[in-house]
Amino acid sequence: MTQPAMPDPQEHFLDGPDLPAGVTRFWLVRHAIVEEAARQTMYGTLDVPLCPQHLRSQRPAYEALARRLPRKATWFSSPLQRARDTGLTIQKAGNFSTPMRIDPAFIEQSIGQWNGTPHDTFPSLLRKPAPPFWSIAADERPPEGESMVDVRQRIGLALESHARQNAGKDMVILSHGGAIRMALAHCLDIPVETALRFCIQNLSLSIIEHIAGHWRIVAINELPAFHEPAE
Repeated sequence: MTQPAMPDPQEHFLDGPDLPAGVTRFWLVRHAIVEEAARQTMYGTLDVPLCPQHLRSQRPAYEALARRLPRKATWFSSPLQRARDTGLTIQKAGNFSTPMRIDPAFIEQSIGQWNGTPHDTFPSLLRKPAPPFWSIAADERPPEGESMVDVRQRIGLALESHARQNAGKDMVILSHGGAIRMALAHCLDIPVETALRFCIQNLSLSIIEHIAGHWRIVAINELPAFHEPAE
């Protein structure tokens, strides 16, 4: 199968609001807020559900995301239901009929045996000081889990693979806060510790592009409208 010709990066300066077609583009969406009991713990890779109350109250945000995301895109999701269900809710809001493919590479950091630990007791498990905006040092690997350095490698390999296999296409990725930070670390070629300073909120959108072998960041933590506009 012949791969489409890769565009020259110099031809794709963004001088207007519209993104050019034919670019390999990833639309990274962090899942919505999970149910209340799970939020009291370090739920990591536990398969916890979304919060029903937030699903109802944040309906305008799903509709806004459906309008923002490209109609002709391939959709991928982490295997965890909070990511998959976020994607399905967005699709329903926008009447998308695109299949949702599951890709384990986009799952959140596994904290192994520490999954489910209450927030107030979690620091006692750590062997290294945690950074200001993440709960675990970048190179600390929980028992039977993975470090954020491991996550960066996993995410980077997945991005490079999808960029090759889906050159010139749009991909919507339903993922997690830590995983999206590590996607940014890979694309910017920055240390994990630096990338952990990014804020990636629930239902936020981050957009990255692969052009002629180079990575570009278009948006980070772009939030949809969470409320209906006032009349």
